[in-house]
Amino acid sequence: METVVIVASCESYRTGDFIAAARAQRLAVVVATDADSPFDTHVDQVVEIDLDDVAGGAAAIATAVPDAVAVVAIDDQGVRVAGAANAALGLKSNPPSSIDATRDKLVMRGLLAAAGVSQPGFTSVQPGDLRRCLEEVGLPAVVKPTTLAASRGVIRIDDIARADEIERRVRNIAYQGGIPPTESLIVEQYIAGDEMVVEGMIVDGSLEVLALIDKPVPLVGPFFEETMFVSPSRQSDAVQEAVIQVVAEAVEAIGIVTGPIHAEIRIDETGTPFVIEVAARSIGGLCGRALTFGLLAEPLESVVIRSATGRTAIEQPTRPATGVLMLPIPGAGRLTDIEGVDAALAIEGIDAVDITIPIGRSVTPLPEGDRYLGFVFATGLTPDDVQHALARAAAVIEPVIDGEYVESDGQSEAGKLG
Repeated sequence: METVVIVASCESYRTGDFIAAARAQRLAVVVATDADSPFDTHVDQVVEIDLDDVAGGAAAIATAVPDAVAVVAIDDQGVRVAGAANAALGLKSNPPSSIDATRDKLVMRGLLAAAGVSQPGFTSVQPGDLRRCLEEVGLPAVVKPTTLAASRGVIRIDDIARADEIERRVRNIAYQGGIPPTESLIVEQYIAGDEMVVEGMIVDGSLEVLALIDKPVPLVGPFFEETMFVSPSRQSDAVQEAVIQVVAEAVEAIGIVTGPIHAEIRIDETGTPFVIEVAARSIGGLCGRALTFGLLAEPLESVVIRSATGRTAIEQPTRPATGVLMLPIPGAGRLTDIEGVDAALAIEGIDAVDITIPIGRSVTPLPEGDRYLGFVFATGLTPDDVQHALARAAAVIEPVIDGEYVESDGQSEAGKLG
């Protein structure tokens, strides 16, 4: 039996889905993780590693599983270790420089700029220098840590008078995420318009598109909380072609040559796409459950593993239209209840509701927080059907924080759609 190694943070949502996908392909499964996690009996071995120690983690994997046929990272935290382990084992892998670029927004922006890829204007921000940088980039702008993910620490700024306040807040969030306060931030031009996701696989250096996904809830700030994904995209054919082209250019500029990619694109009023993010992994959270392929409804995780092990046939999506609603955390405090789940499940088109934070746990909203309360999945005949079902679900599901519903300062507008 061939063996695949799954590299995962102990806090990953997706480890179980990847284990199941590997088992369905009759593969032995080893999980390399940053804690001695109680994985189920379907795991053949657990290798404890430090995800921040790339060389040490890769060496531990190569020593423990020398006959592995692939090493697959689930989330951003594991992509460097997985790439280095693949290289150590003589397996196909991305150059370390390309993986590093997907984990550092300044490095990625520099590569895209050098290649002339369409992206927002940007500059690095040294401590205390945001005001001057905003004069260079212009307002409105978006301030970000360079290495955090999932919109953590990402804040829009419209008033230069708030520069010092917002820089302090973003730097504090970055520090809580393990980034030294002396590290650069990045400030980018805010691009008004629609946002899309390109989910794809790089096969023999070329982009194979798995799904084009719309974000129908406008992400305008001040925080950029993901709320809803719907596929297939309803953008025009011309816009979709332009988006695919700019992602292919970005992947080439960054140097990614194999494996999954997840790209986020802004489209301005003229239909011009701008690259916001490219990650060397598949879509995060539990959102992958909204995507299945072929007559057997193969999950996205299975496609990723098949590609990593050399079986790269890409099939069409199984269902006409699908979508996922990320349940935001509306306020800080202790989660005491989540009301309306049964009502959401009774809505036509809603397939499942997965709550990912236990009742009684302390919760923190974006931009300081880094988790969602859960995910709602829907299918339908058209993207409009899916969006309407998810919007209805958003309207009935209400988290209760510290005994009462608390509104956040961020955006949580999914319930207004439909």
